[in-house]
Amino acid sequence: MKFTPSQMQRLKEFGDESHDINFSDRKERDKAFANILRETVMNNNSNIRKMISCPDRHLLSRLGTDLAEMLTESGFIELRTPLIISAASLEKMSVTEGSPFFEQVFRIDEKRCLRPMLAPNFYLIIKKLRERMDGPIRVFEIGPCFRREPQNGNHLEEFTMLTFAEMGMRTDPKERLRELFSKIMDMVGLRYRTVADRSEVFNETLDVVVNRKEVASGAVGPHVLDKIHDINEPWCGAGFGLERLLSEALKKSSIRKVGGSLAYLNGAKIY
Repeated sequence: MKFTPSQMQRLKEFGDESHDINFSDRKERDKAFANILRETVMNNNSNIRKMISCPDRHLLSRLGTDLAEMLTESGFIELRTPLIISAASLEKMSVTEGSPFFEQVFRIDEKRCLRPMLAPNFYLIIKKLRERMDGPIRVFEIGPCFRREPQNGNHLEEFTMLTFAEMGMRTDPKERLRELFSKIMDMVGLRYRTVADRSEVFNETLDVVVNRKEVASGAVGPHVLDKIHDINEPWCGAGFGLERLLSEALKKSSIRKVGGSLAYLNGAKIY
């Protein structure tokens, strides 16, 4: 006999991710559950008291700052682009009515939506920068994106995306992408593997996987989408879900514990 699903859920809510114990009967199980839950709640409350006595930035913000500093030191320009984008910009990314990704978009009205990704803004910015400079163009942005997602521990409808892109490099774009993956993952301190995959928007992708969970997806150009955006050079780019990175680094069972939440603060349950 093991803990019931509701007991396991309760333990996970307060931070216990590991208990998978066999019991001889219900009485033994329920007694063990009560003892473990009591200890887990005490540890959770202790973490909250530490945050109150030693105020600090949110772990997600700190991760974003560390990544931003690493990328700027590597020659990338930080962008800050609008959260509201035009429906036409998504159509140029082949996100049209009838496609599965189209259904994930939060619409404001017929002409505007909340950005589900940063790529449309990046295409526009990179084109404008190329008109004013020679050599490689390196840009990144860290900020919220919005998608209609299943309500579970692996997805958030509002999540934090780190997107980077480099255009005009002299090396092979795919090798450069792997190099940037390595820089980011080494800084986060996670072991990973890269997996070739496919996406609705970019077709062939190279994804970063940690413990069987995709934490990033990258692509290289020349690409079929380049022509409509007037881009004519090799490039590489990727998007990292920071909540997924952080939840894997902290070994949390749900990304909801590390994202924007009214129930959790830095992984501790407050509601």
